Amino acid sequence: MRKAFNFYRSYWDVANELNDKERLEFYDALLKREFTGEESELSGMVKFAYLSQKHSIDNQIFGYVSQMNKKHPNQDPWQGGTKEGKITPRVQEKEKVKEKVEVKVELENIEDRKQKFADNLKPFVEKYGREFIKDFYLYWSETTLNNKKMKYELEKTWSLERRLYKWESNAKKFGTVLPIEEKTKFKAAWQ
Repeated sequence: MRKAFNFYRSYWDVANELNDKERLEFYDALLKREFTGEESELSGMVKFAYLSQKHSIDNQIFGYVSQMNKKHPNQDPWQGGTKEGKITPRVQEKEKVKEKVEVKVELENIEDRKQKFADNLKPFVEKYGREFIKDFYLYWSETTLNNKKMKYELEKTWSLERRLYKWESNAKKFGTVLPIEEKTKFKAAWQ
């Protein structure tokens, strides 16, 4: 037997248009349909009021019946919810996305992913220089303690071109890496 149902504002609004006797008859018909599934014989304004809400009433019953027909091993239909407790849909969606990302990352070996990251950096060697790219690679390819992910994989957003640009501007700003032109001048002076 069903334990609860949604009582919509539209039921309330329609019932308030009826006199007390008709309102009681409307509520009885609504409750009888929701809890037992039986239709009541109605007439006059009560029938009109009931028919105006019949679609939403029938949808609730259809949803309940179809839910009961599904086999849910963790769900107790007489108590509602699941044995482990309810999880909001938004959390469920986030967990599904997280699972997909983790599965994708774990499918590839960490060494293969490091090689792919290095290959993605190769086109930038000419622009930024071998040492610069090497430093960038060593920093962002550092792995977690369990050796499952690299530092760049932990970032919420990632654009290789933008990271390289920012890395270069920070290097110039703080004097940690010389631009290519300066390196060639420096090498030429020492040769």
